[in-house]
Amino acid sequence: MKTTTRVAVIGGGVVGCSVLYHLTKLGWSDVMLIERSELTSGSTWHAAGGFHTLNGDTNMAALQGYTIRLYKELEEITGMSCGLHHVGGVTLADNRDRFDMLVAERAKHRFMGLETEIIGPEEIAKIAPVTNIDGIIGGLYDPLDGHLDPSGTTHAYAKAARMGGATIETHCMVRETNQRPDGTWDVVTDKGTIHAEHVVNAGGLWAREVGAMAGLYFPLHPMEHQYVVTDEVPEIVEIMAAGGEHPHVMDPAGESYLRQEGRGLCIGFYEQPCKPWAVDGTPWTFGHELLPDDFDKIEDSIEFAYKRFPALARAGVKSVIHGPFTFAPDGNPLVGPVPGVRNYWSACGVMAGFSQGGGVGLMLAQWMIEGECERDTFAMDVARFGDWISPGYTRPKVIENYQKRFSVSYPNEELPAARPNRTTPMYDIFTGMGAVWGQQFGLEVANYFAQGDEPSYETPSFRRSDAFGATAREVAGVRNGVGINEVHNFGKYTVTGAGARDWLNRIMAGRIPQPGRVSLTPMLSPKGRLIGDFTVSCLAEGDFRLTASYGSQAFHYRWFLQNLDGDVRVENISDKVNGFQIAGPNAAKVLAACTRSDISDMRFLDVRRMTVGMTDCVVQRVSYTGDLGYEIYCDPMAQRQLWQVLWDAGQPHGMVPFGMRAMMSLRLDKFFGSWLSEFSPDYTAAETGLDRFISFKKPDDFIGRKAAEAERDAGPARRLCAFAVDADDADVHGYEPIWLDGSVQGFCTSGGYSHHAGQSVAMGFLPVDSIAEGLEVEIEILGQMRPARLITEPLFDADGARMRG
Repeated sequence: MKTTTRVAVIGGGVVGCSVLYHLTKLGWSDVMLIERSELTSGSTWHAAGGFHTLNGDTNMAALQGYTIRLYKELEEITGMSCGLHHVGGVTLADNRDRFDMLVAERAKHRFMGLETEIIGPEEIAKIAPVTNIDGIIGGLYDPLDGHLDPSGTTHAYAKAARMGGATIETHCMVRETNQRPDGTWDVVTDKGTIHAEHVVNAGGLWAREVGAMAGLYFPLHPMEHQYVVTDEVPEIVEIMAAGGEHPHVMDPAGESYLRQEGRGLCIGFYEQPCKPWAVDGTPWTFGHELLPDDFDKIEDSIEFAYKRFPALARAGVKSVIHGPFTFAPDGNPLVGPVPGVRNYWSACGVMAGFSQGGGVGLMLAQWMIEGECERDTFAMDVARFGDWISPGYTRPKVIENYQKRFSVSYPNEELPAARPNRTTPMYDIFTGMGAVWGQQFGLEVANYFAQGDEPSYETPSFRRSDAFGATAREVAGVRNGVGINEVHNFGKYTVTGAGARDWLNRIMAGRIPQPGRVSLTPMLSPKGRLIGDFTVSCLAEGDFRLTASYGSQAFHYRWFLQNLDGDVRVENISDKVNGFQIAGPNAAKVLAACTRSDISDMRFLDVRRMTVGMTDCVVQRVSYTGDLGYEIYCDPMAQRQLWQVLWDAGQPHGMVPFGMRAMMSLRLDKFFGSWLSEFSPDYTAAETGLDRFISFKKPDDFIGRKAAEAERDAGPARRLCAFAVDADDADVHGYEPIWLDGSVQGFCTSGGYSHHAGQSVAMGFLPVDSIAEGLEVEIEILGQMRPARLITEPLFDADGARMRG
């Protein structure tokens, strides 16, 4: 056995073998896979083997498309068969909301190059004749859907990796992973110790146990899953006799997926009375076993399936496959460098291994070898969960995700499991004021404050929700008086030390402010892509505060630590500092009434320490609402006292609390972008307009400078624009296609309704040579082509007089 390797991949399922292959494909041949039993042990060997592209996250859908197209390449490289059956698949809709979701997904696919289509009940009956179409409105057909041989595909990955120079060691049990001071790893096995520069946890069912060897917790949990294979079905025999094969059918109403298996059918269920497996740990002795049949938990699912697919009721059961596989709390994989640990990588939680395994392997290999991925991977980045997450949180969220596997996914939906979990000192006060809560990064965040007969629960919808009126009221309260909300959902960091300014000038592309001032700056990857959108405040030389997206704090902090050098200290204080934002024309009057400090000369983008009421605070004049506003930061222990001071002072000036629904409407008035919507690693500063905050004059060789300069000189091919939309009862949410001259030439990043202007607004990308004030386009919203007009003048405070005055 080899005793040294550049990369040690732990786990020989389809994901581990994909990672190994992609590392060799991208040029690293000194790589090794370690498997305690045989390849495919665990979940891979008993998988149903289906694959599809449908995913609510467009980047995940694109990676699934890559995975599916990869299989033919694997067959060509290795000469092995993956057992491919590209039979196509249809997802059924039996109500308007399900159909809306499928129409919205089809619209996204237009600019992704995926050839899906919406079909009616009659066409469904023709292509999937075992389906009872009673009550079916329509469906989404995807020609890429199909199934394969799980074992053959995994071994094809393995052979392709070996052909690229990789080594695979089976029947080799990893017992310890110990990091050396230089960041490399000793992987201790029952066959000896392997010294590796990098370790990849692709442990599948054992990812928790493998992580624990390094002192790490991976938020995933195995779930029991059952599918049934029938005896011969006459309808299938008839299709085969004509040279055909029945397509896949996904029936969300029945929580099932169905496909042909030989001369019969295979149907699996995501049943509501589901069961987590191996709650306290996966036994090392488990591997090629199945769980006992459990028809009781799928009894209702089977009864529904007999109505949807009557042929099932007439067929005998040939076999039952009941085995575990793993989920993360949101159902997406856990991929990437583990925050806080050098050279330790995650490739686990991939519940749809034959839809996602290829994309996961490609992204991880790019990350390791090139330093970044070709697309935004945040939806599967292991850093999307913080160190606050625990098994007690993970398990109920995994159960919830399993139960909602085929449910309608609404853009405004707030899932209830494991909530409330993390709250601020304001939680009970705001609840008493009618707060309707959402969550971000496990933290409760007020979406709006219900008053009178306004709904205390926002009904999920693809259209304007029943919170529309409450949001409008809060927007008016801000624009006409003064509003207040918490700043708890900002990620916050301190950067201190003699080298703080030099380090910030290297890590940030923009100008670093002088003492007492604030600046806005993008943070770039080496390839010039956006990995952060920051506010930088200088309290004193060598004492800086940074704020950015709360939900991306582990992602950003990981980047800081990876690039830390010199006499610099960086601390994540996201939950150690809290406070409030006040915004609106009366904001200055409220603040002045609460402090003895003179704020009359406090300019836009000034920052000062001052006492507000009894509380020592950091106050900066800036607001995401685009209005006159202040962010007031304090110790959370003093937050309730600060609240009372601000609230009492605000009453004569019409102060109202406002939530995130109003905030996202207010920012549209000024065309302010939002992180992971307008600003993400999929885009560059020049494409999004953030290049106006890049300081090309500063002498520092900031990360991404060469790429940003090259794009500045050549100009971007596309740019972010704003549009006034002639919408009906539904607004843009994101990724709707933009039609120009009869074809899709762009896509939306986000949108909504500007309650201040009484106008539906969208933001999105168009080719630069098409952009012109007043350009008429169409935006496809829920299958309807809605007229839209490109606008460049903000809908509120166009000259910035109120915000800056």
